[in-house]
Amino acid sequence: MTILDLDPDELLTTTRTVRKRLDLDRDVPMELIRECLEVALQAPSGSNRQGWQWVVVTDAEQRAKVGEIYRQETEKYLASQASAAKLFADDPARSQVQRRVGTSVEVLGENMGRVPVLLIPCIKAGKDLPAGNQAGLWGSLLPAVWSYALAARARGLGTAWTTLHLNREAEVAEILDIPAGFHQGALLPTAYYTGDTFKPAPRADLDEVLHVDRW
Repeated sequence: MTILDLDPDELLTTTRTVRKRLDLDRDVPMELIRECLEVALQAPSGSNRQGWQWVVVTDAEQRAKVGEIYRQETEKYLASQASAAKLFADDPARSQVQRRVGTSVEVLGENMGRVPVLLIPCIKAGKDLPAGNQAGLWGSLLPAVWSYALAARARGLGTAWTTLHLNREAEVAEILDIPAGFHQGALLPTAYYTGDTFKPAPRADLDEVLHVDRW
């Protein structure tokens, strides 16, 4: 196991969404994925239930099936008004960034089925999701998913947090034999990345979003 020399702040600020730079031709050892998941399992969960399950897809045929669903959903998304490429059209600087994001979304959509490892985290929640506030449910899964992404970054792997396939969650569940009562929370393509490293992304100033004591 090789861990990159990243201090905590650097790890947290340079774990980026990787779409264009995923290495589609280099195999990722299952042992490396297991190491990342061992880290993920240390994340908190409500009442320590640990109701998560992790589906790691490496079979080429299975990846292609899931990838085709993701490709179709990506096409629909990019054609919609919700597309990242169409956001902030009245802000020239930010619009330029958003168009680049849209292009990278398109590239990943075309290649999802070729990514060496697809990770689908699931949570046990019964046949139907609970009504009302679901923060407790997803709060018992998503921190672990982010821990996986951080662990992957520390080991020289790139990931992308995606959810477009959830529009057809039942179809993906059928492909992967995910039993009823388990709900998918994301789809993370995982691969080595091309290029050298990553840097922090531009973000809005903290004072634009910070509220102290009152809104």
